[in-house]
Amino acid sequence: MGTTVFERHAPAASAVDHALAGSRHAVFWLDGLARPERPRLRGEVDADLVVVGGGYTGLWTALRAKERDPGRRVVVLEARTVGWAASGRNGGFCEASLTHGHENGIRRWPEELDELERLGRANLDAIGDTIARYGMDAEFERTGTLSVAVEPHQIAWLSDEEGFLDADATRALVNSPTYLAGAWEREDTALVHPAKLAAELARVAEELGVEIFEHSRVARLDEGGVHTEHGAVRAAQVALATNVFPSLLRRNRLMTVPVYDYVLMTEPLTAAQHAEIGWEGRQGVADLANQFHYYRPTADGRILFGGYDAVYHPGGRVRARYEDRPASFRTLAAHFLTTFPQLEGIRFTHRWAGAIDSCSRFCAFFGTARGGRVAYAAGFTGLGVGASRFGADTMLDLLSGERTERTALRMVHERPVPFPPEPAASVGVNLVRWSMDRADHAEGRRNALLRTLDALGMGFDS
Repeated sequence: MGTTVFERHAPAASAVDHALAGSRHAVFWLDGLARPERPRLRGEVDADLVVVGGGYTGLWTALRAKERDPGRRVVVLEARTVGWAASGRNGGFCEASLTHGHENGIRRWPEELDELERLGRANLDAIGDTIARYGMDAEFERTGTLSVAVEPHQIAWLSDEEGFLDADATRALVNSPTYLAGAWEREDTALVHPAKLAAELARVAEELGVEIFEHSRVARLDEGGVHTEHGAVRAAQVALATNVFPSLLRRNRLMTVPVYDYVLMTEPLTAAQHAEIGWEGRQGVADLANQFHYYRPTADGRILFGGYDAVYHPGGRVRARYEDRPASFRTLAAHFLTTFPQLEGIRFTHRWAGAIDSCSRFCAFFGTARGGRVAYAAGFTGLGVGASRFGADTMLDLLSGERTERTALRMVHERPVPFPPEPAASVGVNLVRWSMDRADHAEGRRNALLRTLDALGMGFDS
């Protein structure tokens, strides 16, 4: 087994200790964000559409439903508070891709890829237009993504990319000694403040007439509507936007698994520290490993650094106790200092984690149930910041019963391969993670297990 740059140039343990000392287990984006209190659903309510879930997918569904038909009565039910889960704690990369990248798209839907990429760019454009039209404070910056090679074998993976950069040109954009090459895609990614985006989607939806109830977990779905502990919504149509949480439809219970992603946020950089690393273009950055890192600047001059150590916990449940994992935070801190050794001495102020709704095809799947009265979108696998709006429109199209450019897609009508039930899921997912780590230590060479899963259309991705 070979080594990676993060092992060859690992920082001293004392430097990692210093960086993490004093960090708080708290989501930076949600920390101190002013959010209105919303009522709990009590009693029975009638609606034309009830949306289950107050994250991006649910909020976009409610907002788009009112934009399409202002007279429609729309109710959103959220188990806790708007945007508290993945929508409020992700890295804030809002991407055009609906297929988790070009390669995944061309492998699965080659005849549709041009259309899917066109729809993805139009979707990202529409997000930007919506933010501007309603004056949403979401710190939306369309800066693109800088993909970086940090191992020699990764350079070839970038060589055919438009915007290919050699090591010197890459380091002129963002100064890291780990960079051997790069490619800057300038248009297909925006950066956002994720929790502000969720809060603003809720604000705009309510201004359009949507009713949002918090602390109203839906326990049951039946022919009459949905039921919470203290009330019910009778509705002609239901949109399920429950992300990583157990689906109200039995058919979808094995379609996703919760994979925990861990994140660090630095203190604001000084002017001298900024000068050391450059980064004037404020691009999002991602390396090319199977277990990859993603990182980005914030509006107030910090650096978010996350990824790499995506963890599936046995049992496949979403639990708060999984969010504070010291080993993962130490790994991230060490890898940050390898990436930016000139920033040694900096401290991390926040550390947190969140669960990704990972599915075997790496991107969202869609469908209907109960005679077309119920629609669902799930399995975004880390790309929900942008693709959730597409998912919302797709659910509304499916509920309308009309054929649209979205509902005509094979990608929309196909379902992913389900994961096996426990305990096989734990064994399988962890074998795949081990195999991906080995590939990263073997110049990207994939073993028999990964090649077989590739051929079957199954996989695992952070």
